[in-house]
Amino acid sequence: MFEWPRKKHTNQDRFAKINNFEPFFWQKKPLEKMSKEEWELLCDGCGKCCLNKIDIRGKVCFTNARCRFLDPNTCLCQIYEHRFEKVSDCRDINLHTVISEPEILPKTCAYRLLAEGKSLPSWHPLITKEASSVHQANQSLKNRPLISETEVKNYEDYIVDWPDL
Repeated sequence: MFEWPRKKHTNQDRFAKINNFEPFFWQKKPLEKMSKEEWELLCDGCGKCCLNKIDIRGKVCFTNARCRFLDPNTCLCQIYEHRFEKVSDCRDINLHTVISEPEILPKTCAYRLLAEGKSLPSWHPLITKEASSVHQANQSLKNRPLISETEVKNYEDYIVDWPDL
């Protein structure tokens, strides 16, 4: 069976070219006008969108079961470039998803916040210029009690009610 290579990278790698973009572009440009690169930079690297969710009576409930390809130390996908080929139920966080299903995104998600007309939080890497600020502010999945989805038998046993979800 073919396995996609798992990429080792850091969150800071994502922000290496931040100076090539207009400062505070997210305040000047609506989501639908952003380039692919700008869109990607909005992601704070928290990893919360990679938590498995279940629908209970029409309400989206987050679990602490993470996608098997999420690195719990970096909170980044190890197969990001191939995620849709390898994980059939991986959700594309695009403009349609942000507008039509904001409840599948955590409350702290930059895409969701901007779509709701709110500002980025002070700890967001675009504000701090440091990718690690999401971890330092305890806004990522790093150091949280997570379980790999491969170990789950019943997702209802893993529902979490963290205030930032």
